[in-house]
Amino acid sequence: MKEGWAVRVQKVEGERRRQELIAGDTLDRTLRPRADGSELLIPVTGSPPGTERALFEEIQAPPPLPRHEQVGGIVIMQENDVSGAEEILKARPSTHTVLYSDGAVEGEFRTKSFTTLAGIPTTRTTISEYGHRLTIDLSQAYFSSRLATERQRIQSAVQEGEVICDMFCGVGPFPIALSGRASWILACDKNPSAIHLLRENLLTNHTRNVLPMLGDARRLGELFQGTFDRVLMNLPMIAADFLPVADQITKPGGTIHLYALQEEEGKYRERIGSVLPGCKITERFLRSYSAGRWHAAYDIKKGHDGTNFVP
Repeated sequence: MKEGWAVRVQKVEGERRRQELIAGDTLDRTLRPRADGSELLIPVTGSPPGTERALFEEIQAPPPLPRHEQVGGIVIMQENDVSGAEEILKARPSTHTVLYSDGAVEGEFRTKSFTTLAGIPTTRTTISEYGHRLTIDLSQAYFSSRLATERQRIQSAVQEGEVICDMFCGVGPFPIALSGRASWILACDKNPSAIHLLRENLLTNHTRNVLPMLGDARRLGELFQGTFDRVLMNLPMIAADFLPVADQITKPGGTIHLYALQEEEGKYRERIGSVLPGCKITERFLRSYSAGRWHAAYDIKKGHDGTNFVP
């Protein structure tokens, strides 16, 4: 037992008062509240008016877990640590697999290879994101759960009835997030596994206005003669190489969202301006990617009015 400062309240008022202390950042989280007859003693930091000294049971904080990232039922560790993987598996009941990434994203399809450290040997899992369920396979198709907030930002910007193209759709997180407001969405990817998972996710989420397309985004201008209200370019390493195609398929007055990894602010502004002269560019920081490198988003607004492409 440990002595500390306490606030005495009636039990019926206990939860309301505890929430007030949390909001005021004065609840002592190292001590456990205890009953005293019909009253409750809640431990607090400091000695504000109305407090008293009391004995409490200490709360033993669990040891910190090794560094990791949670993606659905899979944990990805930053170190090849089997014992640490077992600790995580025991501490996280919803986790079925602990993986270690054998290297960076590589290859034509932006995939990674993994070693199973604990649990079920699989790279496939299901995640929930703002009311949608997505099946992913980390070794077969690129996916980043860290862009969930960004997908909601774009979703809030979409106007009812827009026609949208996702040039590098992966398993479909952007198209599925935007489908509720769009008229229809073309979802393109050259990775067959990504398109297979996209089709599975469209069925799961009862999404009927997304058209999957297995193909090279460089050919979009040849295959579709019309234009789109909004174009997504989430291929951070080389998306800027596809700017001429994005310009070709985006209607005048439309919007392009370019995602890139960069080491300096405004790295792609000049390149964007050379392909789309007169456009309005808004650059935003999304997240740190590695030391001295971050994930950036460029919202590019073309000038003039135009017409939509309707299939």
